Amino acid sequence: MARLYSGKRGSSGSTRPVSRRPPSWFKYEPEEIEALVVKLSKEGNPPSIVGQILRDRYGVPLVSQVAGKRLVSLLPQDARPRVPEDLENLVKRATGAARHLEKNREDSLNKRDLALIESKIHRLASYYRSMGRLPKEWQYKPVAASLR
Repeated sequence: MARLYSGKRGSSGSTRPVSRRPPSWFKYEPEEIEALVVKLSKEGNPPSIVGQILRDRYGVPLVSQVAGKRLVSLLPQDARPRVPEDLENLVKRATGAARHLEKNREDSLNKRDLALIESKIHRLASYYRSMGRLPKEWQYKPVAASLR
């Protein structure tokens, strides 16, 4: 009920640790964490699931604290995702919404939802292109224009 009397979303949620070093109770070495990351990614897990497994099963607070590198940079070159995971999830949502709109042409709420999803895709793609995580020629083909 956070938004009943205010426009905010509440204050729940976890906060990142302040220190850049691993906590004193942490028992793994960086080489062990790198080996675990490679092993879990070879099992077919995407990077976000690898991070969750490391957190929940092995008690790793943050991979970047322990290994000194981001989790994606620890993955072997063939296991790294070509498209960043958040962008891929948005594209999946957009295709699902477009498939729904093919059957239900008059669903105006879904039309707006698809337009919002596609605008997020375009913003995120331009950010990733500028950061070099996406190739410069990567382009998202919008579906909303053909459904209007």
